[in-house]
Amino acid sequence: MMEPGSLTGFTVGLTADRRWTEQAALFERRGAAVVHGPTIRTLSLGAETPLRQATEDVIARPPTVLVANTGLGIRSWFANADTWGLGSALETVLRRVRIYARGPKASGAVHSAGLAVEARAKTERLSEVVDLVLASLSPGDRVIVQLDGSGESAELDRLRLAGADIVALPVYRWTFPEDTGPARRLAEGVIGGRVQAVTFTAGPAIKNWLALADEEGMEADLRQALTDGRAVVGCVGPVCAEVARAEGLGSPHLVQPEAYRIGPLVRAVTERLSARRVTIELGSTSLVLSGNAVLFGEECFALSEIEARLLGALAERPNVVCTKDHLLRVVWAGTAADTHTVEVGIARLRKRLGPHGDVIHSIHRRGYALRA
Repeated sequence: MMEPGSLTGFTVGLTADRRWTEQAALFERRGAAVVHGPTIRTLSLGAETPLRQATEDVIARPPTVLVANTGLGIRSWFANADTWGLGSALETVLRRVRIYARGPKASGAVHSAGLAVEARAKTERLSEVVDLVLASLSPGDRVIVQLDGSGESAELDRLRLAGADIVALPVYRWTFPEDTGPARRLAEGVIGGRVQAVTFTAGPAIKNWLALADEEGMEADLRQALTDGRAVVGCVGPVCAEVARAEGLGSPHLVQPEAYRIGPLVRAVTERLSARRVTIELGSTSLVLSGNAVLFGEECFALSEIEARLLGALAERPNVVCTKDHLLRVVWAGTAADTHTVEVGIARLRKRLGPHGDVIHSIHRRGYALRA
């Protein structure tokens, strides 16, 4: 019998380019199959002139405030400063600066450098950090804002309007992946029902994926699959989830953990997928439909997406006849299939189930039923 939380039979798509192996290991430990289709690429700007120039300017003209936006950005900035021989000078300057962190990752990166954090946003939104800065800002104060990979945001304009002298600090930028093939194949898997969940750790990853799907003529189908229940959409935090909702993906199938971390994200997606398992008692044993797999007691059978949909449709109403027309609408919606297709599908499903194929009964001239 499947243990609670087991993801046997489910496939999860990962769109992150960084730390995706950590996600993969957590999902695989729960029995899921993992497909990696990065939709974003993080490029360090450490070797580019603007970051070094900005760092030298910060040292020459010390600021009043530093907004630490991301852990990656802060760590990369300090590492690059060390490479340029500017690390000690930068640390000395920042010891006299009020540092505000957007979240625990940025805060942790600041603390790791031996620096103190004045305050941290509880919601992990940049807007809240700006609110904290504005509460004690004086006109003319110099404010460093470490940017994420999207570049400048409207939040910087709020600081400028309050009279702040802004130093925008670009440390990395987000682009499309060099090889878009895995992202395209992931989209095809979601559309085809072979991937039952997809996770995002950055809002731009969602926008990039939809843009890539549009180039392949799949955007409408992908959006439909991400809203009609074919796939759970997992977002690591509220900022990422807001992008998903802005893109029209804020359906009941969107999940966001209370703690904005990879581990809680995996648990939230696991809980949502586990709730989709269907268990039917069959005398002395049980049938458990889990994603694209079915278990009879300890025996596990892998199913195709069509076979899983067929069995799922029959399992919704055990011992009740499902007509061929009904199965056509549910399983082959939008295709040119006919009742013969249903007959072939049932035959293949019975064959796939081996000795348990007889749980599917043919009702003469009416349809099929799952005998419980």
